[in-house]
Amino acid sequence: MADDIYPFPLLAMVGQTELKTALILGLINPQVGGILLSGPYGVGKTTAVRGLLDVMPFVTREHPDADGKTLVERMRLIELPLNARLEDVVGGINERIAIEQHVVRLEEGILARAHGNVLYVDEINLLDQAVVDAILDAAAQGRTFVRRGAMVRLFPSQFVLIGSMNPEEGALRPQILDRFGLRVWVAPVADHRARLEIYRRARDFRNDPVGFRQGYAAQTAALAEEIMIAREILPHVTIPPELEEQALALVQQLHIPSHRAEIALLEGARARAAADFRNVVNAEDIRRIAPLALTWRHSDWFERHTAGVQAEQETIAAALDKLFPLTDTGRRRSRRSTVRQIEEGHA
Repeated sequence: MADDIYPFPLLAMVGQTELKTALILGLINPQVGGILLSGPYGVGKTTAVRGLLDVMPFVTREHPDADGKTLVERMRLIELPLNARLEDVVGGINERIAIEQHVVRLEEGILARAHGNVLYVDEINLLDQAVVDAILDAAAQGRTFVRRGAMVRLFPSQFVLIGSMNPEEGALRPQILDRFGLRVWVAPVADHRARLEIYRRARDFRNDPVGFRQGYAAQTAALAEEIMIAREILPHVTIPPELEEQALALVQQLHIPSHRAEIALLEGARARAAADFRNVVNAEDIRRIAPLALTWRHSDWFERHTAGVQAEQETIAAALDKLFPLTDTGRRRSRRSTVRQIEEGHA
């Protein structure tokens, strides 16, 4: 972090428990699948994300100038400009070198620079769809292909994806919404005293950012250390089988179609257990994470569509039973084909 950048301390934010929790869990366990912050303007979404600069964990990276050498440094926050072009995001030809040296070179884009870091996409619902698709593909595959004619170059692109949006400006496509593991509705603080405290802290920070940050330095340092400890604990965190079953039953009871729901729920629970210095997930972890992982996943359209498909399949099955009744094939084969095993649910 540059010396002249003073983000508002994350822990100085008034209220917004789910917002702060989701961001911290995302740093601990990137496998939660990203975080979407939705809410009106002026409620602190971007302020909270930039507050992560103070608590970013240290990661080991390959040294760019020497083979086999590594360095340890903090994760960085990479912000995607709203006016970013697809070539800026994915990568492309270095036009300056092409003109001056007559050499065509494919260079990395924002997605490659975000590798091992946090990628923040503000107003994600306003981005060009091709840009959004490229970001989601990179997040899912962990890599970015840059193609220009016959030239192809591959860049690693594994990052923690954080998106924010104001739903008044338009909704996200269901395909995009489903890619975010944890979702937070960042509502305006309603309590009168709390809103007054927000004003006072914003004023104090504006007047003396260094002094204001100093007042939260000890808490911030403790949180940064806890995040590092939690990342070390995470690989050892297990989920009791009975809790896995209950978590899945919860997802099915809510009629949520996407399998990403249980992944986000269980990985978020593992992150919370690690953040609490435990190596076993408990029921409280599931209860705390469920609202973050399962919000905005229910689909009335999907239920209606599924019911229609099932009705049609029953009609087809009835016609098949009438015209092509199943008969005993007699002699059993010593070997069952893989296709038959799949059909019978054994593969």
